[in-house]
Amino acid sequence: MQDNAIRDTTHSETAPHSAAVLAAYLATWNAADPRELRALLEAHWSADVTYTDPLAEVGGHDGLTALVAAVHGQFPGFVFTVVGEPDGHHRQVRLQWGLGPEGGEPVVIGSDVVVLDAEGKVVDVRGFLDVVPEVAA
Repeated sequence: MQDNAIRDTTHSETAPHSAAVLAAYLATWNAADPRELRALLEAHWSADVTYTDPLAEVGGHDGLTALVAAVHGQFPGFVFTVVGEPDGHHRQVRLQWGLGPEGGEPVVIGSDVVVLDAEGKVVDVRGFLDVVPEVAA
């Protein structure tokens, strides 16, 4: 994982949570062990979190657990890393991420907008896929 700090562009409310949010967010997506994943969700994600991207719309810890497991099933051994410089404002963090072999170039690149609740837990994620490999028919 790169050592990216989140640039707070307009509002100091994001700053107290920024480094921890980014680390926990990536750790969650990279957690292959179900117990580790559950602990990360309980510590850093709201129980009523919603997640929406072009391929999935899930809610709650159970929905995210299933989604993370599906990603690991489709891309075994791949890891999420930060691409570029994350930024944020008003309890929102925007980051571009890459998914690929550890130490290698990402094969999938996306962008997420992560919304935090008053305690700094993730309450909503809006994901976008920027680069997706073509699948042979």
